Amino acid sequence: MARRSTLVAVSSLQLAAQLAGHVLAVRRRRHFDVPLLTGSPDHIGRDWLWFGTAFSAPSYLVALQTWAVARLLRGPDDRARWVLRWVGTGMTVGYASERAVRLRVRDPDLLETPVVVTGWGCAAAMAVLSRR
Repeated sequence: MARRSTLVAVSSLQLAAQLAGHVLAVRRRRHFDVPLLTGSPDHIGRDWLWFGTAFSAPSYLVALQTWAVARLLRGPDDRARWVLRWVGTGMTVGYASERAVRLRVRDPDLLETPVVVTGWGCAAAMAVLSRR
């Protein structure tokens, strides 16, 4: 029980970081920029649907994570754990591949760095905590 509640708490905090990251990225026009793909500051809202922003995952991953957290709030659920494990693993790799995230870890910003560190750390914790 304690492990499930910890996973729910960490996943919820990660969702909050996603929301803060999305708002911050849209306001500051921080588009996604990964090794083989780059978004456009002019189309950040549209790009978020499929590729995410510099500080938040795509809409379908956020929806999937929200679904899994809601399922775990109701009780033990192996499928929800499995979803959180893979979403957390994917986000951990995604944060590492994002140019703006690496910049904010090396060169801190008062607003962006806490959002990035919280999101990235919680994504990694989600991947670890969701294992059986």
